[in-house]
Amino acid sequence: MNLPPPTADICDAYPHAGVADLPFRDFGARTRFSGEVETVRCFEDNTMVAAALETPGEGRVLVVDGGGSMRCALVGDQMGTLAVENGWTGIVIEGCVRDVTALRNLPLGVKALGSNPLRSKKRGEGQIGTMVWIGRMNVRSGWWLYADEDGVITLPEPVQID
Repeated sequence: MNLPPPTADICDAYPHAGVADLPFRDFGARTRFSGEVETVRCFEDNTMVAAALETPGEGRVLVVDGGGSMRCALVGDQMGTLAVENGWTGIVIEGCVRDVTALRNLPLGVKALGSNPLRSKKRGEGQIGTMVWIGRMNVRSGWWLYADEDGVITLPEPVQID
């Protein structure tokens, strides 16, 4: 697997890159990942997260605007496994995960604000493919996300760094 350039190098070359100002933590086995973005907006209901991850990932990254809720998890081991099985590269969540030990062993990038053992509700609420805001950063489906130990950034186009 080819690793994307470090986010610091991308920021130097692309000063217009969006930079998330949240303290994301790594929960997956991959700490550096990138891909085209698909978005989900939801609040304490992961129905649309599951719906998105059930589709072919084709190397994309799912960006979940969970409203910053720390009261329940939007992704756990089952969703992580679904993401891997369907070819997703990573998941970035403005919210929580659970099943941390299992997620750590999956070949997937997972960044979230924290963990909470409580699962989310299943009310069928949320939106897929809409513009979201995470860490005061605008993110749209079809944009590109780059993540590593330094942070999470987005651009409307893929980077070209030699």
